[in-house]
Amino acid sequence: MYVLKRDGRKESVKFDKVTARIKKLSYGLDARVDPVEVAMKVIEGIYEGVTTTELDNLAAEVAASFTTRHPDYALLASRIAVSNLHKNTKKSFSATMTDLYNYVNPKNGKKGPMLADDVYNIIIENAELLDSTIIYDRDFDYDFFGFKTLERSYLLKINGEIAERPQQMLMRVSIGIHKDNLDQVIETYELMSERWFTHATPTLFNAGTPKPQMSSCFLLTMKEDSIDGIYKTLEQCAKISQSAGGIGLSIHDIRATGSYIRGTNGTSNGIVPMLKVFNDTARYVDQGGGKRKGSFAIYIEPWHADIFEFLDLKKNHGKEEQRARDLFYALWIPDLFMKRVEQDGEWSLFCPNEAPGLSDSHGEAFEKLYVNFEREGKARKTIKAQKLWFAIMDSQIETGTPYMLFKDACNSKSNQQNLGTIKSSNLCTEIVEYTAADEVAVCNLASIALPKYIVRGEFDHQRLFDVTYSITKNLNTVIDNNYYPIPEARNSNLRHRPIGIGVQGLADTFIMMRFPFDSAEAKKLNKDIFETIYYASMTASKDLAKEFGPYETYEGSPLSKGLFQYDLWNVTPSARWEWNLLKEEVAKYGARNSLLLAPMPTASTSQILGNNECIEPYTSNIYTRRVLSGEFVVVNKHLLMDLVKLGLWDDTLKTKIIAANGSVQGIDEIPDNLKALYKTVWEISQKAIIDMAADRGAYVCQSQSLNIFIPNPNFAKLTSMHFYGWKKGLKTGMYYLRSKAAADAIKFTIDKKALMQSIEEDNVIAKLASTTVAEMETSPVIQVTSGTPDTSDAPDAPDDPDDPDAPDSPDAPDAPDAPDAPDDKDNPDIPVTQVTPDTPVTPVTPDTPTVAPTVTPVKPVTTANQAYISTAEDEFQAMDAENEFEHVEASTEPAEQDTVSIDRAAILLEQQRQAEIAACSIDNPDDCEMCGS
Repeated sequence: MYVLKRDGRKESVKFDKVTARIKKLSYGLDARVDPVEVAMKVIEGIYEGVTTTELDNLAAEVAASFTTRHPDYALLASRIAVSNLHKNTKKSFSATMTDLYNYVNPKNGKKGPMLADDVYNIIIENAELLDSTIIYDRDFDYDFFGFKTLERSYLLKINGEIAERPQQMLMRVSIGIHKDNLDQVIETYELMSERWFTHATPTLFNAGTPKPQMSSCFLLTMKEDSIDGIYKTLEQCAKISQSAGGIGLSIHDIRATGSYIRGTNGTSNGIVPMLKVFNDTARYVDQGGGKRKGSFAIYIEPWHADIFEFLDLKKNHGKEEQRARDLFYALWIPDLFMKRVEQDGEWSLFCPNEAPGLSDSHGEAFEKLYVNFEREGKARKTIKAQKLWFAIMDSQIETGTPYMLFKDACNSKSNQQNLGTIKSSNLCTEIVEYTAADEVAVCNLASIALPKYIVRGEFDHQRLFDVTYSITKNLNTVIDNNYYPIPEARNSNLRHRPIGIGVQGLADTFIMMRFPFDSAEAKKLNKDIFETIYYASMTASKDLAKEFGPYETYEGSPLSKGLFQYDLWNVTPSARWEWNLLKEEVAKYGARNSLLLAPMPTASTSQILGNNECIEPYTSNIYTRRVLSGEFVVVNKHLLMDLVKLGLWDDTLKTKIIAANGSVQGIDEIPDNLKALYKTVWEISQKAIIDMAADRGAYVCQSQSLNIFIPNPNFAKLTSMHFYGWKKGLKTGMYYLRSKAAADAIKFTIDKKALMQSIEEDNVIAKLASTTVAEMETSPVIQVTSGTPDTSDAPDAPDDPDDPDAPDSPDAPDAPDAPDAPDDKDNPDIPVTQVTPDTPVTPVTPDTPTVAPTVTPVKPVTTANQAYISTAEDEFQAMDAENEFEHVEASTEPAEQDTVSIDRAAILLEQQRQAEIAACSIDNPDDCEMCGS
């Protein structure tokens, strides 16, 4: 038997070489990592003519499959995969860039350079310095799943084969941003290489290339309500999506169904047929040639006469001609609507063609204009405000959307309020910027890896200041050296110079500091972190203004009047930093940027760096990572390490956690302090999550991608949660609604012996032993996008989504403590306003193909299940749902974001197999027809 070497030579198989290679790559890992066992599994997969590259891939996947035994197996898997890539690529950075620059398309013989001319010239002129700066050993710091994310989407390829190493990518990005400023190039490379922060996905995709479109987010408003205006806007969206940008589009001013069209003497068909055209454009024009699907978020205000049709567009049932499911939908909600709902008042719907100016005003001016239109009889229809509110809740429960942003908070707390009324956010709800017919708002993003700043059990705020200062300078350089797909984007970005700095790994940071997510210590650290980031970024922006002058529209802004973001929230910062001195210097020199902070989803980039997404708690302590070759079960690395240190981790405990769907709360062997530390988002009060969002909000001058998690949402829980967030002053009330999935439809008989051995103490779970998955309350899949397109951080989504980098999260991965309705039984002193919808809600089961969240069907509203509107902050205390510790669903964010999922049936299959192996009398169970695989 022979193997095929990388140079094409054939060589006889030598099993000891396989073992020696894996042993060599296991240096420094925990003693419980067994390279021999990994090697034995690899040897089983050898066949005549197998290539050494295939053997490395197999070895990495085998090691990755053992990560539930010890987290160091993920490092071993990564080392094997990285070593394999290093053997298949060139060590010289300049040589690799030369190959990319000289690329010739084999199909047409035409040159197709993957690097910009100026970038390539800089590399060649400084080849020796740049080659010697790169430290390739840092590639081995990525875990397996982060490395596979880089391989799949980020590293440049030649004819489908990866040509670039991770460190080479980071150097390319640094040169693409800073060009011939080599000091800044090397500083940026070092910071990213050491994983202190990362630029957003579009920057990693495109920096240094012939079209370096490095921006994540684009916000547009319709050029005008005409055929020309609509199609010009559509063209803008297509060009932006082609260049890997995520889109937020406001359509408030498009006339409603039945409105008169003067040019044709006809009537309008309203927004639905128009949005179907945008839907097809999003499907056709993907982000960067197939890297991720195009993603558009459509914003509308709730006074628009077509609002009810808008709310149905993403639903899983109904007529196809009335659906546009590939778009994402958002509401831009004025305070007046919330007041009318709370007061059980009436709400008037208008056509913007007949009642102009509503989208161009906010606050008191909006309310005055709206009421005048009502008095003048211009309303198309007047309804109970709560009727529309329940239609919104119905859509959210079924699809996880529309997003909810509060128009007046976004405007009154914006440093761009001097430009005019802000009309929308972006794809991932963290960007809030001014748009106009001649201005397309843009934002360039980066996220800080918070766990890196923990030094000997303390959080290093000074280091956070230093890195944030550098990031701010970087993003300003991105603005100057960026490729803009349309001129309106360039005009806007150079005039206002907004940036968006976010974070990833907040939950990891709390765990590493030993702070439960909902503890007072975590609450304080959350506030301190964002205060430091805001102070550092504002300091850098001031220093840049001192050198280059303030941004063009600085005069008249709140900053020019001495008002920082926390002033707009009526919050007093701590004494950690010298705020008064900074204010004096900003008053003297101005600021280089109109906006600074915007916590985005970080769906894909957080996976690359091995952190939990953005500002969110963990959704489960066990999940799967999906890569091209399949899925791998993964346990929360912090929990796994703690249990290993305590000597508690074994297959029995693993099975219990799996049976509890990733929760540790009901497992007796786990100490109480770890139970508090490892609560999932379903076991944390949503009030605590919203409170933390409001706390950091005083230092976030844009907004934040705030998901809401309610295991079994109903009108009562959603209503109370939304009103609590609104009254706390949030700008983004909700990005996605995450909820638990309906029961798994897959039938599977659970092996009684396997389950009973591991959970015989747990009577609640023991009944699983003789039933089927379909009879359990469980979820087939947990999906955490990973943006959106987080276009923010894209592929954050959904980056985000990324890139939404996207939801998802960007790319695109449970037991509850979520909002419940205020109840006289829980707090008899709380006054409530009862709200009853006009008609019952029909139960709906979502289809699987959509990207919207899987949710529990809506139950008809009865006297026993009424929604309540909170009228006092304390009412939210009653909203914590009972702990059910079931498995979770969740939703996917827009776009390609990486998916984290857990398949219950697959886990149960593995449990059954392990039980069969334990009972097997054959020495080598894998040779057994019954239990071998």
